[in-house]
Amino acid sequence: MKLKTKDSNTETDILNAAEVIFQRKGLDGARMQEIADEAGINKALLHYYFRSKQLLFETVFHKAFSLIAPQIKSILDDNSSIEDKIKNFTHNYISFISEHPYLPNFIFQELNRNTDFISKVQKTIGFPTIDKFKKQLEREVKKGIIIPIKAEQLFINILALNIFPFLAKPLIKSITNTDENTFNHLMEERKTEVSNFIINAIKRK
Repeated sequence: MKLKTKDSNTETDILNAAEVIFQRKGLDGARMQEIADEAGINKALLHYYFRSKQLLFETVFHKAFSLIAPQIKSILDDNSSIEDKIKNFTHNYISFISEHPYLPNFIFQELNRNTDFISKVQKTIGFPTIDKFKKQLEREVKKGIIIPIKAEQLFINILALNIFPFLAKPLIKSITNTDENTFNHLMEERKTEVSNFIINAIKRK
């Protein structure tokens, strides 16, 4: 009996289709049949490549995360100033999440219902840490460039200000009475607004 072999082009088509559907409907709202239709294949073939929607979503996530993680790690570990790190992180993160808007919600969903999720993510090659960022911040605090602040607190502030608009997108659009194009424009502005806000808050006057 001849064994089937998986075709890399078909798998790529499936992952691209899944990303489109997940962006549109999220993990819970997406259906495997919709993904199969988007990829131009039948559902049986989709299940041959990915036996479950959860596995497919995790594959899509890891594919996307593998693109942004090295960028974040590079920014945190390079020799630029804390100020430049904040600017670069904010610009890169907002640009990336604008292209993959489903990721923040997926991460929080997985953290709440799958305790092993973060352990899997941490094993990803190039997973970022704040070790070097922390030491650099301590040096800049000692030099009087930055006001005293813990690296953990600063990093949480950076993440929160960048992530929240995407998590609360429907609420923000409703309260501010903005359409999709206006929201996207606001996110583009935040690349500067967020970094300036944080820098002005921590920079020694």
